[in-house]
Amino acid sequence: MTRASHPYLDRATPIPFAHRGGTADGLENTAAAFRRAAGLGYRYFETDVHATADGRLVAFHDPTLDRVTDTRGRIADLTWAEVSRARVAGNEPLPLFEELLEEFPEARWNVDIKAAPALAPLIDLIRRTDSWDRVCVGSFSEARVAAAERLAGPRLATSYGVRGVLGLRLRSYGIPAPVRRGAVCAQVPETQNGIRVVDERFVRMAHARGLQVHVWTVNDPHRMEALLDLGVDGIMTDQLETLRAVFTARGAWR
Repeated sequence: MTRASHPYLDRATPIPFAHRGGTADGLENTAAAFRRAAGLGYRYFETDVHATADGRLVAFHDPTLDRVTDTRGRIADLTWAEVSRARVAGNEPLPLFEELLEEFPEARWNVDIKAAPALAPLIDLIRRTDSWDRVCVGSFSEARVAAAERLAGPRLATSYGVRGVLGLRLRSYGIPAPVRRGAVCAQVPETQNGIRVVDERFVRMAHARGLQVHVWTVNDPHRMEALLDLGVDGIMTDQLETLRAVFTARGAWR
């Protein structure tokens, strides 16, 4: 484990994250899912954001509405009025991220910027609501996260994108590689394309640089146990009861 380098990470580790609020009833990234997670005791939530055609920031994973709602179309091509009529699993509306910040004032949010148009509205929202200590911004795109950092300044917590994680992995093998200085955590899959990302060497290198290691998306209790034994600082899961049971058995559920 490593000491928190940002107020976002001021909770004792390991941290349990509710990935998209969990997958109960297929209601991912809905207020109902996050309410259920909060009811189970989760305080760290993972979500994704897209910007509508009129600049509203929607908590939703896919670029289109097609997979999990009763509506079709790209969020970036639709107004919020159009998107707001969509229902997840035929019942639950899509939330604005601002609504989630307001409804869950005690929660910390790990936010994946899924597309460049969402970047400026997200930073504006964090600044306007003074949510600097409540939001960590990530993306697969290292350039996108670096741009968010430049736009927001040092108060913003960020994680590494793919390039940053690769740099950290190479450094763990003693190979010089550039890594961005501003990140506070590395949020990574356990494996990628059949190649192991998270091992003792990787965790040790991250901790040496003052970074926490959060692993996604882990749903098997045996893998949760193995990762915790490695010393990772957080686990993101769809299976909220499973992760809570693993943490509880280890005396880590707080």
